[in-house]
Amino acid sequence: MRFKYPKQEKLKSRKIIAALFSEGRSANKFPVRLVYLPLEDLTLNQAAFSVPKRRFRLAVDRNRIKRLMREAYRKHKGSLNSNKGRNFALMFLYIGQDDGDFGEIEKAIAALLKKLPGTD
Repeated sequence: MRFKYPKQEKLKSRKIIAALFSEGRSANKFPVRLVYLPLEDLTLNQAAFSVPKRRFRLAVDRNRIKRLMREAYRKHKGSLNSNKGRNFALMFLYIGQDDGDFGEIEKAIAALLKKLPGTD
């Protein structure tokens, strides 16, 4: 299995992101919230990552947390391949107050990916 996060798996469509927040469901595992929406027309799972500017004023801090979340997702996205014909649009939101370490972010993302419907 190859642990990559190619461009095709990055969620960039404004239409899908708007649908994600209006129709999507969410799950929490501190310090990360996952908003997801199953879509049949997606060929791959697509993910996006967000850190609030209100809590982290410096772009350096926001980018570091997003980098940690992307790495944790890249390592654990293999659990999503077990669902048959269902692909998800995923948005990971950082809800913690302070800079998280990689261990807690990785545990949270792994737990959230297991909570998705249809994954084992």
